[in-house]
Amino acid sequence: MTYTLPPLPYAYDALEPYIDSETMHLHHDKHHQTYVNNANAAIESLSAELKQLCPSELLKNLDKVPADKLTAIKNNVGGHVNHTFFWELLKVGTEFKGELKTAIEKDFGSVDAFKEKFAAAAATRFGSGWAWLVLQNGKLEVVSTANQDSPIMGEKFAGVSGTPILTLDVWEHAYYLKYQNRRVDYIGAFWNVVNWDKVAELYAEAKK
Repeated sequence: MTYTLPPLPYAYDALEPYIDSETMHLHHDKHHQTYVNNANAAIESLSAELKQLCPSELLKNLDKVPADKLTAIKNNVGGHVNHTFFWELLKVGTEFKGELKTAIEKDFGSVDAFKEKFAAAAATRFGSGWAWLVLQNGKLEVVSTANQDSPIMGEKFAGVSGTPILTLDVWEHAYYLKYQNRRVDYIGAFWNVVNWDKVAELYAEAKK
């Protein structure tokens, strides 16, 4: 299988003024493309069995990856999968409602408490990484990962586990052009571009 860069599911300026067009061009066309290129190089020497897996399935089978290839696979296939997921979760103007909202209020106490916990996970992730909302054993939880690690890799490889339903990229390339070192401002702006319809859909699928 050869990985390809998926097109953005919206225009580059669709998330303005919260995420600027220049950042989206750089983030998608340059950074994500580099992960795709490096991921294709990293899987080249894997077994036929592993190469035929879709990238998400490969990340769920890291125990089968040779030790000398593990870091390259985690970093680059992880980067490809995480960014592909992230793009799908962004949209202006959707409403936070329904079963997902009820579940968040139940598991975190309130929507504000959830947002505070998620924002803290994103703000305190040292260096580069991601904040996540996952469904784990029937309960919603907030976790964070370093670099391009993902909860789908499992605790052995990412330190956390669960089915992701929301994520935020806190690598500097995701926000530095607009927000410079103000990661907290970027996190605050993120709530204006969450595609709650997609998150609700992922939550419903994860519960099955």
